[in-house]
Amino acid sequence: MPLLEHIAWSDISALQKSAAGLLILPLGATEQHGPHLPIGMDSLLADSLCQQASDLTGIPTLQTLRVTASQGHTAKWPGTFSLNHETLISTLTDIADWAVSTGWKKLLFVNTHFGNDAPTRVAVDKIRLKHMGTFQIGLINAFQLTDSIWKNYTQDADDLHANQAETALIMHLYPDLVHLDRLTEADDSDRTQDTVFSYPVAQTSRNGVTGFPSRATTEQGAALFQEMLVALCSTLERAKQEKAPLA
Repeated sequence: MPLLEHIAWSDISALQKSAAGLLILPLGATEQHGPHLPIGMDSLLADSLCQQASDLTGIPTLQTLRVTASQGHTAKWPGTFSLNHETLISTLTDIADWAVSTGWKKLLFVNTHFGNDAPTRVAVDKIRLKHMGTFQIGLINAFQLTDSIWKNYTQDADDLHANQAETALIMHLYPDLVHLDRLTEADDSDRTQDTVFSYPVAQTSRNGVTGFPSRATTEQGAALFQEMLVALCSTLERAKQEKAPLA
């Protein structure tokens, strides 16, 4: 299934019917991912996951939103670009409004970046109330699709970033973009356990990493990505059929 941006407008009505009116919007990020991973890690994962899911399910996907809510990474390390939380909320609600006005019936945000969770939930709340009864909206965090996936993500750090799981995924998907010679020096343990307050990454990590990327393997990344893909496809198929519990 090609990206929606590659399709002529005159072919979209038929596509909407075949997909039960469902559209995917991948949410990535552009931010530092330690000394060993590309700054586009989250967006690259969103690209691969949503495009492959689209190919398997026939549900079209918009292009990945690549600059989102990354303010928590601060400007300590070059490479991070961020929207204000309010800007992201407005962007998502604007996109949903256009989806509604051009014939879509359902929109799923598929998110691969932890920092997007809170503002995207606000956007979902605004959208569902504005278009109640005529449009379905939802958020899927790819890293929490199943308990097993989340356990894999957090095995070396609860407040993870650029850690074993994320490194393994990019080793599998984009091996040429991983600096293997920097993995050991990138390791940095989680300092947030037992903390009461919330802190930006600049106050919890020496190099932007939280976890142990040196433990990552390509095989782990391949298995994790496949589990995420299967779980996402299953969720999308359910979403095609889902109706409101009460009209």
